Amino acid sequence: MKTVIAGAGPTGLLLAGDLARAGVDVTVLERRGGESNLTRAFAVHARTLEQLDARGIAEEVIATGTRVSRLRLFNRIALDLGGLPTRFPFVLISPQYNVERVLEERAVKAGARILRGHSVTGLRQDAGGVEVRTDGGTFAADYVVGADGAHSGVRHALGLEFPGHAVVRSLMLADVRLAVPPEEAITVNAVGSAFAFVAPFGDGWYRVFAWNRGHQVPDDAPLTLEEVRDTTRQAFGTDFGMGECRWLSRFHSDERQVERYRTGRVFLAGDAAHVHSPAGGQGMNTGLQDAANLGWKLAATGAGWAPEGLLDSYQDERHAVGRLVLRTSGGILRLALLRSRGARLGRDVFAGLALHVPAVLRRATGTISGVGIDYPHAPRQRDVDLNPGGARLYELLRAGRHVLLGPSAPDGYGDRLIHAPFDRFVLVRPDGHTAWTGTEGDLPVALRAHLGAPR
Repeated sequence: MKTVIAGAGPTGLLLAGDLARAGVDVTVLERRGGESNLTRAFAVHARTLEQLDARGIAEEVIATGTRVSRLRLFNRIALDLGGLPTRFPFVLISPQYNVERVLEERAVKAGARILRGHSVTGLRQDAGGVEVRTDGGTFAADYVVGADGAHSGVRHALGLEFPGHAVVRSLMLADVRLAVPPEEAITVNAVGSAFAFVAPFGDGWYRVFAWNRGHQVPDDAPLTLEEVRDTTRQAFGTDFGMGECRWLSRFHSDERQVERYRTGRVFLAGDAAHVHSPAGGQGMNTGLQDAANLGWKLAATGAGWAPEGLLDSYQDERHAVGRLVLRTSGGILRLALLRSRGARLGRDVFAGLALHVPAVLRRATGTISGVGIDYPHAPRQRDVDLNPGGARLYELLRAGRHVLLGPSAPDGYGDRLIHAPFDRFVLVRPDGHTAWTGTEGDLPVALRAHLGAPR
């Protein structure tokens, strides 16, 4: 099976590595002619780290950043991530380019081809395959995945609408060095007219977001470091000695989601399918989890054992998650940018009281970190230590196959299943979600439903 992926960002690269590992012929088309080391995304949440752990690269990514166990949302309100039910009870602050580097090395090592300088200009599909046209050539594939960002050429070629609207305009972004860094790893504040957010990359550089209600100009309006300093001082009373700057950018934030993630043989993932506010650091994480969901399903289709409707389940499972992320990140942003002092005080009091309720805290931390997000028929499966041998479940998932935990092993599924002794039967999908739990008597029917006929 041949697959073309448009976009060599984190979403496209994780997907490329998964497919290449499964023996799929993968070509990644990237519009950038060279690598970019300056990007907006910088937060890697717990569920994403679990997905990276299932590929054997979590520790490599963690080594590039700073662990933060408390995620501040606004003013004095923070979420304590230390109680998350995961091996990674923190958010990792690391620039997107670090994640991309690790994922690209994995994809190339597995056999994926990455071609730069190719922007998708059109495509044509029929029952037999897809033809992708770029400004650098034409490519034939069995399936195509558009992971080429908010201005996706694949989505445009499909003629799909991208409904939504701008939620905040004229956001300022800067990567700077600070002479007097803030005491907390993540620092955020809003005073009604100004908002600012500061987080460390761990290498001496800091990411600053700033917004001035009274000065909202087009994205292409000139931006100076002094404007960022001034807004930061309004929000915090200090600019933390903001000095050397390596990147300045002004942008607006939209909330948009495409209605269909699949059109025939073409799929959309990451920002090509959904965009939302930067609040909560959800963007890169949601895209990576799109890729983790789609990859094994495409690989199963290529291997010839995918049950009927498996590819359609990508839409069923991930569209609802995208909608949830839009609501969550949009709600956080709107609360952070409340105009009146009274409204902000009410928000702080109410949120502070609510987060002292254990069920509310679990829901909030689980949603933002991703570990609390389940699919209707496939809840997230926590990592477990397995005996004998001492292996963990997520270490077994690194083979890219389903894992059957249970007292006995079935015959005929060795090409798509790993068995590990356990006190009960649990069938875990390659993306770390539980496909089935039950008894030995129901096992043959369950395996046929989820893994096709035995060989």
